[in-house]
Amino acid sequence: MRLADFSDLSLACRETGSGLSAFKLHAIVSGLRWPDDVLEQWLYDHGDNNDFLQDYGTVDLSRLQWEVEAVSVEELARMPTGHSTGGYIDEIAENPDHWINNRSSGVHKGVALCWQTHGTWKRWPILLHRSVLNSSATGLQIVEGRTRVGILKGRYRKGDLVAKNHLTWVGCLRT
Repeated sequence: MRLADFSDLSLACRETGSGLSAFKLHAIVSGLRWPDDVLEQWLYDHGDNNDFLQDYGTVDLSRLQWEVEAVSVEELARMPTGHSTGGYIDEIAENPDHWINNRSSGVHKGVALCWQTHGTWKRWPILLHRSVLNSSATGLQIVEGRTRVGILKGRYRKGDLVAKNHLTWVGCLRT
């Protein structure tokens, strides 16, 4: 099962208004047995995203399992993302306050408060063990949450409040 297998379904559910609930009920989605947050952030929100299709289109999604892991700020600040959006994180890091202030309503309500109070994000980003992409690769890679990691990186550089460790969803191959 590849990301392209979800493209039409995610687009249709978003455009027709049937939404995430209908998306999650579809047999190919429910068969993955992924956490709802990962389904939403990756497959539902980005199933038809050309950059994601380019970077992760060859991954067999049915072979992935997910765990919550705490990752250090130092590791996150140097972590790569997909080739198609490689410079995006550093672009966000140049002005983290701007990006925090742009996230103040709807699902983003409380983002600024989380950074100010806890020095971390409101919603956990999606990371992959790089061995999923290349069997000889090591470490983690940012799939979704690039803006969040850019904010973290920028705040860390500026000396603003940033927690030592941050919760993330980490995908790896099923054992």
